[in-house]
Amino acid sequence: MTDPEPLLAWYATLTPHTVARAGEFYAADAQFRDPFNDVRGVAAIEAIFRHMFVHTEEPRFVIGERIVQGDQAFVTWLFVFRLRGVPYQIAGGSHLRFNQDGLVVVHRDYWDAAEELLAKLPLIGAPIRWLRSRFRVPMPD
Repeated sequence: MTDPEPLLAWYATLTPHTVARAGEFYAADAQFRDPFNDVRGVAAIEAIFRHMFVHTEEPRFVIGERIVQGDQAFVTWLFVFRLRGVPYQIAGGSHLRFNQDGLVVVHRDYWDAAEELLAKLPLIGAPIRWLRSRFRVPMPD
């Protein structure tokens, strides 16, 4: 059974200086995918997190529940950050697959970009909220 705890501790304490430790947790050809990125390799994964620190203020991950089975894990998390001083939270989950050395070979993040991020932004949020209200099924009282 794979132990995801060292990886999760790294995420929970991630800083611009510790991004370079990704190679301790990810295989050289690991795939990372989220709603905005689909990359391979440790350098590309590090680039995503460096980008995060440049474009968000005070980003951090709050790790939640974990389910581990064999060489796989699913972890829930909150991504907490600020944009131009405004606080945001994104709730999501990550499916992780590990190789025989305990390194991540596949990391797939699942979160709803429209609900968790875009609908909360000032300019593009209103049309997204309107669309969601149009497609929402009305429930009887």
